[in-house]
Amino acid sequence: MTTPDISDLHGPRRARPASGLRGRLNTSPDKSISHRALILSALAEGRSRLDNLLDSADVLATAGAVQKLGAYVERAGPGSWIVNSGGAWSSPDSPLDLGNSGTGVRLLMGAAARFDLTARFVGDQSLSSRPMERILTPLRQMGVQADAQPGGRLPVMLTGRAPLSAITYQPPMASAQVKSAVLLAGLGADGETCVIEPRATRGHTETMAPLFGAELSVERDGTGLIARIKGPARLHGADISAPGDPSSAAFAVIAALICPDSEVTLTGVMTNPARFGLYQTLQEMGADLTFSPAGERCGEPLVDITARSSTLKNVEVPAERAPSMIDEYPILCVAAAFADGETRMRGLEELRAKESDRLAASAALLEAAGVGVELAPDGLVVHGRGPGGVEGGGLVATRHDHRLAMSGLILGLGARDGMAVDDVSMIATSYPAFLDDLAALGAVIGPV
Repeated sequence: MTTPDISDLHGPRRARPASGLRGRLNTSPDKSISHRALILSALAEGRSRLDNLLDSADVLATAGAVQKLGAYVERAGPGSWIVNSGGAWSSPDSPLDLGNSGTGVRLLMGAAARFDLTARFVGDQSLSSRPMERILTPLRQMGVQADAQPGGRLPVMLTGRAPLSAITYQPPMASAQVKSAVLLAGLGADGETCVIEPRATRGHTETMAPLFGAELSVERDGTGLIARIKGPARLHGADISAPGDPSSAAFAVIAALICPDSEVTLTGVMTNPARFGLYQTLQEMGADLTFSPAGERCGEPLVDITARSSTLKNVEVPAERAPSMIDEYPILCVAAAFADGETRMRGLEELRAKESDRLAASAALLEAAGVGVELAPDGLVVHGRGPGGVEGGGLVATRHDHRLAMSGLILGLGARDGMAVDDVSMIATSYPAFLDDLAALGAVIGPV
């Protein structure tokens, strides 16, 4: 497998105050769907062609892992991959290093569980601090042997089994990664595996797996969801094209909202309801947003989003909306900093288990810009300074977290004195074209 040069980013950067951001960007491909496309095509028998996948460090780590497990993986061009597989995985001859990718490592554990193999899963410093017991607990109930470090951390030595035992499982936290890991393991279980979510999370696995031949059904239950998958299953190859990532689109959208005299369009953005909570919240804040239908990809409806400079107001973000925007709270904090009044966010316990303690780190990001913030165990209150009211001038500690790095730079574009971040290297894990895209809109981000 030949891998691309995805980024030469490293070290600190400073964002200068901006106005007049203008342009049209093709939205960066969705990372969550890119991971799932590679994993499902490697589980399938036959050939799959995957287009518009994200060429990021996280996705490349997943591609390398499925190749080590036995699939043939060929990069056919930027964002394009050919995967050929016999549908059976075997023990890799070296550890599976998923770098910074929580999605990659957790979904691969579930997918590998159905085979008679042993694999050692490792990651970088940030990933090795994140909890894996939430995945290992249901997998052990299905018959997997898994040995982890204290606290359920990486490295994890996993020994799968064929067939697995089907289970009914209700995750104690709202997590699409847990749901997806159990469903992927259920492909190799004897009978029907069921996952019950009190609060529905993103459903990309449920949408994509049937395209490869999985028997999977979804039942809505109020704000919750019940997903069922039948095993043992034989999957077939499929051709997949990934939609644009609403999480990545959010950075340029909010830059346009907070910078004067700006108008920016993001094309081909996925509108999956379990991923679109941020945009609902921005509309409630008074954001000037236009959504234009733009077809569909991989069963997901798309829109083009045009964002214009706006006077934002404070809102209270309901806790039940958190699963639909769990990755967007750092950049929402940036929008809230430029709103009038106090924006309240609750139901954010899961942010403490991300690449960093993203809840505390988001509060520190705002404080570095002179914005008042109250930190609670499950949320934040942001004391907005209104349009043009954020002083800035500080340095953001990114804590090896790509979303904090990008959010800090967007904050700097709207702040009077700009903002610096201590490192941009981890942006390559999810959005390698971030700095190039912002430069195309007229933003100036350079050395400190």
